Amino acid sequence: MTAQHNGVVIDDSFAEAFPMKATRILITAHNATWAMNAAVSATGFATSVIACGCEAGIERTLGPDETPDGRPGVSVLIFSMSGKELAKQIERRVGQCVLTCPTTAVYAGISEGEAVALGRNLRFFGDGWQISKVIDGVRYWRVPVMDGEFVAQETTAVTKAVGGGNLLFMATDVDAALAVSEAAVAAMKRLPNVVMPFPGGVVRSGSKVGSKYASLSASTNDAYCPTLYGLVDKTQITPDTRCVMEVVIDGLTEADVAAAMKAGIQAGIGIGRAGGLVRIGAGNYGGKLGPFHFHLHKLLP
Repeated sequence: MTAQHNGVVIDDSFAEAFPMKATRILITAHNATWAMNAAVSATGFATSVIACGCEAGIERTLGPDETPDGRPGVSVLIFSMSGKELAKQIERRVGQCVLTCPTTAVYAGISEGEAVALGRNLRFFGDGWQISKVIDGVRYWRVPVMDGEFVAQETTAVTKAVGGGNLLFMATDVDAALAVSEAAVAAMKRLPNVVMPFPGGVVRSGSKVGSKYASLSASTNDAYCPTLYGLVDKTQITPDTRCVMEVVIDGLTEADVAAAMKAGIQAGIGIGRAGGLVRIGAGNYGGKLGPFHFHLHKLLP
Protein backbone atom coordinates (compact mmCIF):
# COMPACT_ATOMS: atom_id res chain seq x y z
CA MET A 1 0.00 0.00 0.00
CA THR A 2 1.32 3.45 -0.89
CA ALA A 3 0.38 7.06 -0.26
CA GLN A 4 0.75 10.13 -2.47
CA HIS A 5 1.59 13.67 -1.43
CA ASN A 6 2.15 16.43 -3.96
CA GLY A 7 2.47 13.78 -6.65
CA VAL A 8 5.16 11.87 -4.75
CA VAL A 9 4.58 8.21 -3.89
CA ILE A 10 5.46 7.39 -0.29
CA ASP A 11 6.24 3.70 0.09
CA ASP A 12 4.54 1.70 2.79
CA SER A 13 7.92 0.70 4.12
CA PHE A 14 10.22 1.34 7.05
CA ALA A 15 13.80 2.29 7.79
CA GLU A 16 15.56 -0.22 9.97
CA ALA A 17 18.00 1.20 12.52
CA PHE A 18 20.16 -0.27 15.24
CA PRO A 19 21.59 0.58 18.69
CA MET A 20 24.83 2.55 18.86
CA LYS A 21 26.90 4.40 21.44
CA ALA A 22 27.47 8.13 21.07
CA THR A 23 29.03 11.21 22.57
CA ARG A 24 29.01 14.93 21.90
CA ILE A 25 32.17 17.01 22.10
CA LEU A 26 32.40 20.78 21.94
CA ILE A 27 35.38 22.22 20.09
CA THR A 28 36.19 25.89 20.65
CA ALA A 29 38.85 28.13 19.19
CA HIS A 30 40.10 31.72 18.94
CA ASN A 31 37.60 32.25 16.11
CA ALA A 32 34.89 30.32 14.28
CA THR A 33 37.15 29.46 11.35
CA TRP A 34 39.60 27.45 13.43
CA ALA A 35 36.88 25.75 15.46
CA MET A 36 35.34 24.58 12.20
CA ASN A 37 38.71 23.50 10.79
CA ALA A 38 39.19 21.21 13.78
CA ALA A 39 35.62 19.88 13.61
CA VAL A 40 35.84 19.09 9.90
CA SER A 41 39.11 17.25 10.41
CA ALA A 42 37.86 15.35 13.47
CA THR A 43 34.78 14.11 11.62
CA GLY A 44 36.65 13.04 8.49
CA PHE A 45 36.59 9.40 7.32
CA ALA A 46 33.60 8.73 9.58
CA THR A 47 30.78 7.85 7.20
CA SER A 48 30.06 4.23 8.06
CA VAL A 49 31.04 1.78 10.78
CA ILE A 50 31.42 -0.80 8.00
CA ALA A 51 34.97 0.44 7.47
CA CYS A 52 35.52 3.69 9.39
CA GLY A 53 35.20 2.59 13.01
CA CYS A 54 32.71 5.34 13.75
CA GLU A 55 30.14 7.63 12.19
CA ALA A 56 30.47 11.31 12.98
CA GLY A 57 29.32 14.71 11.89
CA ILE A 58 29.00 18.36 12.77
CA GLU A 59 25.80 18.97 14.69
CA ARG A 60 25.88 22.79 14.66
CA THR A 61 27.98 25.85 15.27
CA LEU A 62 28.00 27.46 18.72
CA GLY A 63 28.11 31.08 19.76
CA PRO A 64 30.40 32.31 22.55
CA ASP A 65 27.43 32.31 24.92
CA GLU A 66 27.00 28.54 24.39
CA THR A 67 30.52 27.33 25.13
CA PRO A 68 32.36 26.70 28.41
CA ASP A 69 35.15 29.17 27.64
CA GLY A 70 33.12 31.92 25.95
CA ARG A 71 34.67 31.40 22.53
CA PRO A 72 33.13 30.38 19.18
CA GLY A 73 32.65 26.64 18.87
CA VAL A 74 31.32 23.64 17.01
CA SER A 75 29.29 20.74 18.39
CA VAL A 76 30.31 17.32 17.06
CA LEU A 77 28.51 13.98 17.48
CA ILE A 78 30.43 10.70 17.24
CA PHE A 79 28.75 7.28 17.04
CA SER A 80 30.12 3.75 17.18
CA MET A 81 28.88 0.21 17.71
CA SER A 82 30.47 -0.18 21.15
CA GLY A 83 31.63 2.03 23.98
CA LYS A 84 35.14 0.59 23.69
CA GLU A 85 35.46 1.47 20.01
CA LEU A 86 33.92 4.88 20.59
CA ALA A 87 36.47 5.67 23.31
CA LYS A 88 39.27 4.71 20.93
CA GLN A 89 37.88 6.91 18.16
CA ILE A 90 37.41 9.90 20.46
CA GLU A 91 41.01 9.80 21.68
CA ARG A 92 42.48 9.35 18.20
CA ARG A 93 40.41 12.04 16.57
CA VAL A 94 40.80 14.61 19.32
CA GLY A 95 44.50 13.86 19.59
CA GLN A 96 45.22 14.08 15.88
CA CYS A 97 42.70 16.69 14.77
CA VAL A 98 41.87 18.97 17.70
CA LEU A 99 45.05 19.03 19.79
CA THR A 100 46.96 19.76 16.57
CA CYS A 101 44.68 22.58 15.40
CA PRO A 102 45.67 26.17 16.29
CA THR A 103 44.00 27.74 19.35
CA THR A 104 41.50 24.95 20.03
CA ALA A 105 40.11 23.52 23.26
CA VAL A 106 37.73 20.58 23.74
CA TYR A 107 34.93 19.96 26.24
CA ALA A 108 32.28 17.33 26.92
CA GLY A 109 28.91 18.09 25.40
CA ILE A 110 27.09 15.34 27.32
CA SER A 111 27.28 14.92 31.08
CA GLU A 112 25.05 11.90 31.73
CA GLY A 113 26.47 8.46 30.94
CA GLU A 114 29.60 6.38 31.29
CA ALA A 115 32.71 8.56 31.43
CA VAL A 116 35.46 7.91 28.87
CA ALA A 117 38.75 9.69 28.33
CA LEU A 118 38.74 13.00 26.51
CA GLY A 119 41.84 14.82 27.75
CA ARG A 120 42.81 12.26 30.40
CA ASN A 121 45.45 10.54 28.25
CA LEU A 122 46.17 13.37 25.84
CA ARG A 123 47.60 15.32 28.77
CA PHE A 124 50.76 13.21 28.54
CA PHE A 125 51.66 15.08 25.37
CA GLY A 126 52.67 17.81 27.80
CA ASP A 127 55.71 15.68 28.75
CA GLY A 128 55.33 16.47 32.43
CA TRP A 129 54.53 20.17 32.03
CA GLN A 130 50.77 19.57 31.94
CA ILE A 131 48.71 20.76 34.87
CA SER A 132 45.12 20.18 35.93
CA LYS A 133 42.44 22.44 37.29
CA VAL A 134 39.16 21.40 38.91
CA ILE A 135 36.21 23.74 38.46
CA ASP A 136 32.84 22.86 40.04
CA GLY A 137 33.99 19.27 40.44
CA VAL A 138 35.05 18.89 36.80
CA ARG A 139 38.72 18.32 35.95
CA TYR A 140 40.38 20.03 33.01
CA TRP A 141 43.90 19.56 31.67
CA ARG A 142 46.13 22.37 30.41
CA VAL A 143 48.80 21.18 27.99
CA PRO A 144 51.51 23.60 26.84
CA VAL A 145 51.73 23.92 23.06
CA MET A 146 53.42 26.36 20.70
CA ASP A 147 50.52 28.84 20.57
CA GLY A 148 49.88 28.77 24.32
CA GLU A 149 47.83 26.00 25.96
CA PHE A 150 45.54 23.22 24.79
CA VAL A 151 42.69 22.89 27.30
CA ALA A 152 40.75 19.62 27.42
CA GLN A 153 38.09 18.39 29.81
CA GLU A 154 39.27 15.13 31.38
CA THR A 155 36.31 12.99 30.28
CA THR A 156 33.18 12.99 28.19
CA ALA A 157 30.09 10.82 28.63
CA VAL A 158 28.91 7.99 26.41
CA THR A 159 25.20 7.47 25.92
CA LYS A 160 22.95 5.02 24.10
CA ALA A 161 22.03 6.14 20.58
CA VAL A 162 20.37 5.05 17.34
CA GLY A 163 22.09 4.67 13.98
CA GLY A 164 20.93 3.87 10.48
CA GLY A 165 17.72 5.82 10.04
CA ASN A 166 17.39 6.50 6.32
CA LEU A 167 15.36 7.80 3.42
CA LEU A 168 15.62 6.86 -0.26
CA PHE A 169 14.79 9.63 -2.73
CA MET A 170 13.92 8.28 -6.19
CA ALA A 171 13.97 10.93 -8.90
CA THR A 172 13.80 11.46 -12.63
CA ASP A 173 17.42 12.62 -12.96
CA VAL A 174 20.56 13.53 -11.05
CA ASP A 175 19.69 17.23 -10.73
CA ALA A 176 16.33 16.43 -9.15
CA ALA A 177 17.76 13.79 -6.81
CA LEU A 178 20.49 16.14 -5.61
CA ALA A 179 18.08 19.03 -5.10
CA VAL A 180 15.73 16.90 -3.02
CA SER A 181 18.53 15.33 -0.98
CA GLU A 182 20.14 18.70 -0.28
CA ALA A 183 16.80 20.14 0.82
CA ALA A 184 16.17 17.15 3.09
CA VAL A 185 19.62 17.39 4.70
CA ALA A 186 19.19 21.14 5.24
CA ALA A 187 15.86 20.51 6.98
CA MET A 188 17.37 17.82 9.19
CA LYS A 189 20.32 19.99 10.17
CA ARG A 190 17.94 22.46 11.78
CA LEU A 191 17.15 19.80 14.40
CA PRO A 192 19.29 18.96 17.45
CA ASN A 193 20.88 15.62 18.34
CA VAL A 194 21.28 14.24 14.81
CA VAL A 195 23.96 14.06 12.14
CA MET A 196 24.02 12.77 8.58
CA PRO A 197 27.50 11.23 8.38
CA PHE A 198 28.02 10.78 4.63
CA PRO A 199 29.57 13.48 2.38
CA GLY A 200 27.14 16.40 2.35
CA GLY A 201 24.78 14.13 4.25
CA VAL A 202 24.05 12.05 1.13
CA VAL A 203 25.15 8.59 -0.03
CA ARG A 204 24.84 7.26 -3.59
CA SER A 205 26.31 3.84 -2.78
CA GLY A 206 23.42 2.39 -0.81
CA SER A 207 24.27 -1.16 0.24
CA LYS A 208 22.68 -4.48 0.99
CA VAL A 209 23.93 -7.08 3.45
CA GLY A 210 26.22 -9.66 1.88
CA SER A 211 27.73 -10.20 -1.56
CA LYS A 212 28.48 -12.85 -4.15
CA TYR A 213 32.08 -12.34 -3.06
CA ALA A 214 32.76 -14.06 0.26
CA SER A 215 35.19 -11.37 1.42
CA LEU A 216 32.57 -8.60 1.35
CA SER A 217 30.04 -8.05 4.13
CA ALA A 218 28.08 -5.50 2.08
CA SER A 219 27.61 -4.73 -1.60
CA THR A 220 25.70 -2.41 -3.92
CA ASN A 221 21.95 -2.25 -3.41
CA ASP A 222 21.21 -3.48 -6.94
CA ALA A 223 17.44 -3.24 -6.42
CA TYR A 224 17.79 0.57 -6.52
CA CYS A 225 20.42 0.92 -9.26
CA PRO A 226 18.85 2.53 -12.37
CA THR A 227 21.41 0.99 -14.74
CA LEU A 228 20.33 -2.46 -13.55
CA TYR A 229 16.62 -1.91 -14.14
CA GLY A 230 15.33 -4.91 -16.07
CA LEU A 231 18.42 -6.94 -15.24
CA VAL A 232 17.74 -7.80 -11.60
CA ASP A 233 14.74 -9.84 -10.52
CA LYS A 234 13.76 -7.77 -7.49
CA THR A 235 14.15 -4.21 -8.73
CA GLN A 236 12.49 -1.64 -6.48
CA ILE A 237 12.38 1.23 -8.97
CA THR A 238 10.15 2.19 -11.88
CA PRO A 239 11.24 3.06 -15.43
CA ASP A 240 10.95 6.81 -14.77
CA THR A 241 13.46 6.62 -11.88
CA ARG A 242 16.92 7.44 -13.20
CA CYS A 243 18.67 8.41 -9.97
CA VAL A 244 18.37 7.36 -6.32
CA MET A 245 20.02 9.12 -3.39
CA GLU A 246 19.97 8.02 0.25
CA VAL A 247 20.20 10.10 3.40
CA VAL A 248 21.34 8.23 6.52
CA ILE A 249 20.63 9.63 9.97
CA ASP A 250 22.24 8.92 13.35
CA GLY A 251 20.63 10.36 16.45
CA LEU A 252 20.91 10.36 20.21
CA THR A 253 17.40 8.92 20.61
CA GLU A 254 14.77 7.11 18.59
CA ALA A 255 12.63 10.26 18.71
CA ASP A 256 15.48 12.36 17.31
CA VAL A 257 15.89 10.06 14.31
CA ALA A 258 12.13 10.00 13.70
CA ALA A 259 11.95 13.81 13.81
CA ALA A 260 14.79 14.10 11.29
CA MET A 261 13.20 11.59 8.94
CA LYS A 262 9.89 13.44 9.14
CA ALA A 263 11.64 16.71 8.30
CA GLY A 264 13.32 15.06 5.32
CA ILE A 265 10.05 13.63 4.03
CA GLN A 266 8.38 17.03 4.33
CA ALA A 267 11.23 18.66 2.40
CA GLY A 268 10.89 16.10 -0.37
CA ILE A 269 7.13 16.47 -0.57
CA GLY A 270 7.58 20.24 -0.74
CA ILE A 271 9.60 19.86 -3.94
CA GLY A 272 7.14 17.29 -5.22
CA ARG A 273 6.67 15.48 -8.51
CA ALA A 274 6.96 18.75 -10.39
CA GLY A 275 10.53 18.99 -9.13
CA GLY A 276 11.39 15.51 -10.34
CA LEU A 277 10.84 13.49 -7.16
CA VAL A 278 9.05 10.24 -8.00
CA ARG A 279 9.06 8.27 -4.75
CA ILE A 280 10.31 8.25 -1.19
CA GLY A 281 11.30 4.90 0.27
CA ALA A 282 13.51 3.49 3.00
CA GLY A 283 16.05 0.74 3.40
CA ASN A 284 15.46 -2.26 5.61
CA TYR A 285 16.45 -5.88 5.89
CA GLY A 286 13.13 -7.39 6.79
CA GLY A 287 13.47 -6.30 10.40
CA LYS A 288 16.43 -8.60 11.05
CA LEU A 289 19.18 -5.99 11.37
CA GLY A 290 17.95 -3.66 14.08
CA PRO A 291 15.11 -3.18 16.58
CA PHE A 292 14.21 0.38 15.56
CA HIS A 293 11.67 0.52 12.72
CA PHE A 294 10.68 3.92 11.36
CA HIS A 295 7.53 3.46 9.26
CA LEU A 296 7.25 6.16 6.61
CA HIS A 297 3.44 6.40 6.68
CA LYS A 298 3.55 7.07 10.43
CA LEU A 299 5.94 9.97 9.79
CA LEU A 300 3.81 11.66 7.14
CA PRO A 301 2.67 15.23 7.89
